[in-house]
Amino acid sequence: MTDRTAPSAENAPPSGPRMILGGLLALVTVAIWAIWIVGTRQAMTHDLPLAWIGLLRFGVPAIVLTPFWWRAGLLPAGVDRWLLALMVLGSGAPFFAATAFGMNFANAAQAGVLLPGTMPLFVAVLSAVVLGERFTASRLVGFALVVIAMLLIGGPALMAGQGAGLLLIPFGAFPWAVYTLAFLRSGLTPATAAGIIAVWSTVCLLPFAILSSPAPLIHAEPLILGWQLLSQAVLSGILALVSYGASVRLLGSSRAAIFSALAPALAALIAIPVLGEIPSGLTVAGIVLVVIGVALASGAARFGRRRT
Repeated sequence: MTDRTAPSAENAPPSGPRMILGGLLALVTVAIWAIWIVGTRQAMTHDLPLAWIGLLRFGVPAIVLTPFWWRAGLLPAGVDRWLLALMVLGSGAPFFAATAFGMNFANAAQAGVLLPGTMPLFVAVLSAVVLGERFTASRLVGFALVVIAMLLIGGPALMAGQGAGLLLIPFGAFPWAVYTLAFLRSGLTPATAAGIIAVWSTVCLLPFAILSSPAPLIHAEPLILGWQLLSQAVLSGILALVSYGASVRLLGSSRAAIFSALAPALAALIAIPVLGEIPSGLTVAGIVLVVIGVALASGAARFGRRRT
């Protein structure tokens, strides 16, 4: 087995320029994820066919990123097959189908808490177990603040009970955490990985699309169709996977992943004009806490002596 583990940078904080660039790329990713959550929630509330939305999500990127995956091949030499399988499972068609269907049962703020809100916690645990990453006291405090923020944003609604379908969303967060570490070990470039995942996901979704009618998508309002094309294919399918992969390379897995905790706050804010879902006072408090928590957990801010 080829060991392409990169992270000597997991334990040591990245240099100033790497932190800035990696942080900016992570913020771009988070903004796109928030838009994707709202867009996918919109697709589910308008009964758009899941398989055809998935083809938008992966089919267009598969075509656009052809120069990257064609050069490497769909089964790149030197990359373990199980790593490729974990990457497709964690961020491809299975991940998309589970989380999108789960959004039938959750509003945008809830989905933000249950998916990107919990993902950095899974990544932190896996980084500690698999990569031996150690965390400073300030980073641990940051993780704790993120947990509290998640409870403030999504706790009341979740306690009210929305059905078992909600569980599909955090089940999507864990595979994405697995994808994060698998990508880091694969040695693939972000664009190549995104293209390979898009092609295999398109292959997985095609049989389901053939069995379902695209009519609801074709006859959707132009604004809704345009929003789906932008949020699924262009932003999430191409830009987010590339920017997230680049931020993981620059910051390490847990530092890049913690920025995703900002997504619930952004999704809640975007949902105001798009879906008419108004955040509560607890959500606003959670937004403040999650910003502080991300700053500490990413290493952008710290306090006290650095120790593990």
